Amino acid sequence: MTQQQAVLLRENDLPRADRGNGASTTRLVNWSCGSQSMISGITTIPPRGATPLHYHYCEESVLMLSGTGIAVVGKTKLAVETGDVTWIPANLLHQFRNGSDSNNMRIFWAYASAGATRTIVETGEMHLIDAEHRV
Repeated sequence: MTQQQAVLLRENDLPRADRGNGASTTRLVNWSCGSQSMISGITTIPPRGATPLHYHYCEESVLMLSGTGIAVVGKTKLAVETGDVTWIPANLLHQFRNGSDSNNMRIFWAYASAGATRTIVETGEMHLIDAEHRV
C-alpha cells in the first residue's frame, strides 16, 4: 500500500477563479493535491453580491468565515453570520447572498466527493467544481 504525503495549502499562493458578479473562489483540497474523496475551497462574495442559485449531486458543508448574509436553502432563507455552518443535502437548490453594503462575505465550502459538480439553475449548465479552477 502506498502512503500519500500530507499537503499544506496557502490561500494567497493559489489561483482564484472568477465566479461572476464579483465573486471569486480559491480551490484548496482537490485531486491535484492527492485527494480522492473530497474537494474544498473559499469563495469571496462582494457587498450585496450572491452566488447563483445552484445544486450539487453530493452533500456540501459551508462555514461562514466572515460577514453576514442569507443562505437560501431550498425554500428556506437562513440569516448567517461568521462562525455559522450549513449542511446541504445532495440536489437541494441553494445560494449564498452577502447582506453587507461594504464588506465581503467569505465562505469555506467542502463537498463529500472530489468529483462534485455544480449545476446552475438559471442556465442548466453543469460542470465539475474542480474544472472551474484549472488555468
